Amino acid sequence: MNARAELPFDTCIQEALSQSRGWMGQWVRELAATLTQREASELAPHTKRAAGQARAALAACADRLADRWSDAFAQAVRADIARNGNALSQPSAPKALSLDELELMDHRQVQASVELARLQQIVKSAVDEEQIALTALLCAARGLSKVRSEANPLRPEVVVDALTTALDGLNVDDASRQRWLQAGAQSLGQILLRTYALLVQRLQSQGIEPAGFVVVPVVSARPSPGGVATRGETAVATGGPHGEQPLVLTLDQLHHLLVGNLAQGGTAVSDHGSSGSGNAMVRTLAAEVVTLMLRGIAEDQRLLAPIREMVQQLKPALLHLAKTDPRFFADRHNPARRLLDVIIARSLAFASEQDEGFAAFALQVHLSVQSLQTLSNSLSERIAERVHQLESLDTADQAPAMQTLVRAEQRHLLAERIACEIRERADFARAPTLFKRFLLGPWAHAVAHARLHADELGDTPMLADQSLPPEAPAQRYMDILGDLLWSCQLAQASQNRARLIRVIPQVLRTLREGLDAIDFPRGQAESFFQALMGLHEAAYKTQRSDDFLAAVQRGIVDGPLEPWLADGEARESGFIDTQPMEPAFLDTQPMEREPELGEALSVGAWVELQQEGRVQRCQLRWLSPHRTMFLFATAEGQPVSLTRRGLDRLIASGRLRVVAEHGVVDEALAQVARLAWVNSGRLA
Repeated sequence: MNARAELPFDTCIQEALSQSRGWMGQWVRELAATLTQREASELAPHTKRAAGQARAALAACADRLADRWSDAFAQAVRADIARNGNALSQPSAPKALSLDELELMDHRQVQASVELARLQQIVKSAVDEEQIALTALLCAARGLSKVRSEANPLRPEVVVDALTTALDGLNVDDASRQRWLQAGAQSLGQILLRTYALLVQRLQSQGIEPAGFVVVPVVSARPSPGGVATRGETAVATGGPHGEQPLVLTLDQLHHLLVGNLAQGGTAVSDHGSSGSGNAMVRTLAAEVVTLMLRGIAEDQRLLAPIREMVQQLKPALLHLAKTDPRFFADRHNPARRLLDVIIARSLAFASEQDEGFAAFALQVHLSVQSLQTLSNSLSERIAERVHQLESLDTADQAPAMQTLVRAEQRHLLAERIACEIRERADFARAPTLFKRFLLGPWAHAVAHARLHADELGDTPMLADQSLPPEAPAQRYMDILGDLLWSCQLAQASQNRARLIRVIPQVLRTLREGLDAIDFPRGQAESFFQALMGLHEAAYKTQRSDDFLAAVQRGIVDGPLEPWLADGEARESGFIDTQPMEPAFLDTQPMEREPELGEALSVGAWVELQQEGRVQRCQLRWLSPHRTMFLFATAEGQPVSLTRRGLDRLIASGRLRVVAEHGVVDEALAQVARLAWVNSGRLA
């Protein structure tokens, strides 16, 4: 993305932010007029009084609302740009309401979510055509050749979220707030429509041509013959047998199902012909959720077709289980939920049916599915047995690699503190850049290694190097800094050649000892020693080379210190070194800003890694306590480890991509919750 392409985008966003307070003032005026009209037209005393209270509350906090709105909208837009700005090459999934979140909500929060869904639906419907045009222009202004909806930080979802954030900061009763959103939905849509039209004209006047649209297959929202609803943002009904009223799952129903407080029976819902004890509505809603969940899994192209087909064959067993345990899908420890998680998580290890190990895994899944086709009271026990058998396929022992990486992180964190100690020395500031990089990088690791070793022997606390005996390595490694930093200052060293001759052997011996102790690569060490001896020779002969002096001053100093592993540690943990250990004792250039995926990636995520001409999938099994080291496992159980910055470098270079950041079953259930949320907004 170049600066020339960014300028129209920035100008457009700034204009929208500057006008946002005016939007709110206009919305408040139109809302007040609507509430006044409704108050006058209401006949029932209690509804007339409620409308009057909502109008009075609006008048009392109009100015505060405008202030809070301006701040909330600006923060929401900037956060959205930051969230999508570094990852525009990879589409991000829309934020979905998880079942875990929904289960923790109370009735008031559920109703607020329904009202939010209704508001978004009305606003989006009002701005549909202009939003498409504005998004295409903003994508082009951001340097994208294809339209991406999330590249538009002014989209209705961001506006509505900012409005609700502003309302949350006001001391207003829920009834008045709900009336504001109900009465003001249409006017908010119209205000946003006019704003979009104005911004479209401005961008067009600057010569911006809209980005192209990606043509995707259209999926029908019509239920399939088997009663499976499609996935998306269209209200979906799954038809019951014998011409019964189709069920449209809503957020309120899903919430009641999760918390288990549905009323007995119900006029619009039956048990779909099943008999026996239990709440008919609970069973019906549970069957609906299972059906939609399986449909989401069936449409997930990250899973190989044979796995998707076999998971669909579990539907009779899952529906049977839903009769007696209707909330099993929300319980991660339930055997049936674990069965789905185990099958799908393991299947993500394979990108192709020809991958080594897939045939054996698929056979085990097939046997498990076939054994569960017989429906009986022992179904839950048989599912638990199959889960145990499938989990036993994973024989990866990550403990040795984890211990190695924990030691590496401890050494890294201690090295960072030692680097701060070194940086605070008075003589450090005068040292050439090359030597600063060496001391803050490899040498800090060498000192950290020595202190950790001394601590393991019980000699001294890690940071109390002043209490070490003079012959202790950690003490000697710090003691030579005075002579080293003095000797690399050409002007001073050349005036005392006797001292220079005396200290050079001890300095070189100690430096080599420390670097050897951490198995620092000899090739990289020699480039440093050559520069150091070249500087000593120049000081001894009092001959100065401008080119040589410029070389030792080039480069950057304050680059981030990264964890480093010795050869044996790297082999044990499958470490991938994405960059030579700093310093690379020649010219260096500042690195471009990298995506910080390491901040968000969680255990269980699957990635696809390209290494040495081979592409393989790996699952994140462990994170070090301070998130500096990531441990993955391949399908064969081999460890693969990366530093956090190494992970982001591979992503930036296109050698690593995230296949599944969260569990596929979690995502399928989140889509069910989102569908219920959308349905609630349409039916409200």
